[in-house]
Amino acid sequence: MNNKIISDDVARKGTPSPSFVKLAMKNMVRKGSQSLSHFGLTALGFLGFILLVAVLGKPHIPQ
Repeated sequence: MNNKIISDDVARKGTPSPSFVKLAMKNMVRKGSQSLSHFGLTALGFLGFILLVAVLGKPHIPQ
């Protein structure tokens, strides 16, 4: 209900709606620990992927 009031005010005043970044940050603050846990899992997954690519792509130099 509250979002409808805000969007009506924005439509009447002719001001642009908040940017995507502002909305994403507002949502992140509202969801708190869930956002942090998802960010942490994403970071760990990315690091794991990079390490996997590094291990599999390591050149084998004969001695």
